Amino acid sequence: YGTTLGNSLRRVLLASLPGTAVSDIQIDGVLHEFSAVDGVIEDVTQIVLNVKKLKLKSYADDSLKAEIDVVGPATVTANDIKADDDLEILDPEQFICTVAEGGHFHMQMTVINGRGYTPAEQNKTDETPIGVLPVDSIFTPVEKVNYQVENTRVGKRNDFDKLTIDIWTNGSIGPREAISLSAKILTEHLTSFVNLTEEAKSADMMIEKEETQ
Repeated sequence: YGTTLGNSLRRVLLASLPGTAVSDIQIDGVLHEFSAVDGVIEDVTQIVLNVKKLKLKSYADDSLKAEIDVVGPATVTANDIKADDDLEILDPEQFICTVAEGGHFHMQMTVINGRGYTPAEQNKTDETPIGVLPVDSIFTPVEKVNYQVENTRVGKRNDFDKLTIDIWTNGSIGPREAISLSAKILTEHLTSFVNLTEEAKSADMMIEKEETQ
C-alpha cells in the first residue's frame, strides 16, 4: 500500500494541518486593494501578496492583532511586526514593502489559527468595515512533500513496498510531528468506516513487518 498511503498522506500534509495566517489587513489611507500607498513603492496588491508569505505561529486561542508602524526611508520586513508574546515570527527577513524618504507606513493585521486554506472572500463578513482588506489565509505549515515507493523484502518475499516521505515545513512544526498528525487525521476518518459493522471492529488483521536480524 505504499502508493496509496503515500498519496493520501501527501494530500493531508498539504491541505489539512493546522497553522497560523493573516486573515485581514488595514493600511492607513487605503480603502481597497487596488490603491497605492503614499510614500510606499509597492502597491497594495503586492503588499498583500507579501503578507500571505509571512511565516507565523500563534499560541493564542483566539484571533490577535499585530501592526507595523515604520517611517521611511526603510525596508519593511516581518521583523517590524509588533504583537504580544503569543505571536512568533518564524521568518523575520520576509519582505513586505519599501518606504521612501518621508513616507509613513502603518498597517494593522488580524492573525488567526486555522486549517488548510481559506479564500479572502470567506474572511469577509457583512460587518467588515470599509478599509479592512480580507486576505487569503494559507494555514498549512507544510510547504512541500515528496514521496517515493520502492520494492522491499519482508522475510522471503520481496513484493512489499518501502515508502519514503520527504517533508519541508515553515518551521512552525517539525516533519515528524507533521506526518504523525496527518496519520492521525487519516486514521480518524477511516475509523468511521471500520465502525460500520461489529465484525470489522473486532477483526484481527495481520500486518507483516520487516524481520529484524
